[in-house]
Amino acid sequence: MYWLELAGETDAFAAYEATTGAAGVELLAPGIARAGGVGEGIDRLAYTRAVHEAVARTDATVPTAVAALEAVPIDREGSVAVRARNVRNTTDVSTADAERALGSVLVDRGFPVDLDDPDHVLRALFAAGERADHDAVAGADGGTASVCALGWVARETTREFAPDPTDRPFFQPGSMAPADARAYVNLAGAAPGRTLLDPMCGTGGLPLEAGLVGANSIACDAQAKMVRGTRENLRAYVGHGDGDGSPGWHVARGDATDLPLVDDAVDGVAFDAPYGRQSKIARHELADLVAGALAEAARVAPRAVLVADRDWRGRAREAGWDVATAFERRVHRSLTRHVLVLDRE
Repeated sequence: MYWLELAGETDAFAAYEATTGAAGVELLAPGIARAGGVGEGIDRLAYTRAVHEAVARTDATVPTAVAALEAVPIDREGSVAVRARNVRNTTDVSTADAERALGSVLVDRGFPVDLDDPDHVLRALFAAGERADHDAVAGADGGTASVCALGWVARETTREFAPDPTDRPFFQPGSMAPADARAYVNLAGAAPGRTLLDPMCGTGGLPLEAGLVGANSIACDAQAKMVRGTRENLRAYVGHGDGDGSPGWHVARGDATDLPLVDDAVDGVAFDAPYGRQSKIARHELADLVAGALAEAARVAPRAVLVADRDWRGRAREAGWDVATAFERRVHRSLTRHVLVLDRE
């Protein structure tokens, strides 16, 4: 069993994304989830900060954490260090006191302490407060939690994304944050050996993150300047995709409602639908564009992730999708993104 240290502030979304790299994910407390097992995909996650091999779980107090550590068997050899974290400052625990007390337990059990370069790091995560509430995530029931999760650090995820949109060769206002783009392509199934489609690629944020996790990508956009810009960004951060060892990619000008692809051509689709108040939409009313894109996505892939400024669940069902789940993610005061995770009927 493992403890997942979640990143960001939207625990239900972070835990749901974690299911693409871990099994049996359950939210325990603010910023902490449990997993029954982890796979290679754990390193690709946007909103999982670290993975710890579970030692014990107790209430979020130092005395109960000490008692738990004293009671469990420890099958490790070598030097140790303790690192405590008051997750999001949700408890009144002193991390310095926790580190001293837990470190004393390990010293009493014969372990040498090396604070600079230990063989093993024991992480103590203290968190309290209300869990998120979401039907798609085990444990996200809105209940009150008080948890100390003790675990040996197994993996600290790199969380390396493309540069911020403003730092890329091609930029346009409204571009998606890299961590969000990474999470959305993960939910759409991006992974080495798989191919992801973005039929409304804009500046290429989704294909960029797909390429950085090793997936091949196909992208198109109705505007020629977006096609040119996406190509420029992909060349800068993914590679040329033409035998240079980087994932393959292809970007073309095209209509998302009439894709030049055969049925079941790709493994997943992810797209950020135009926001009606600001986007240029050629030849289509917004509702017709989204409906047509959803229908084409259902023709070419078994899974899709749609990001938009409104809830398109009705159109998704009409296009032949089952709505696996939906999230609302606040970007700023005037924008909330609606995220639909869709599986083909």
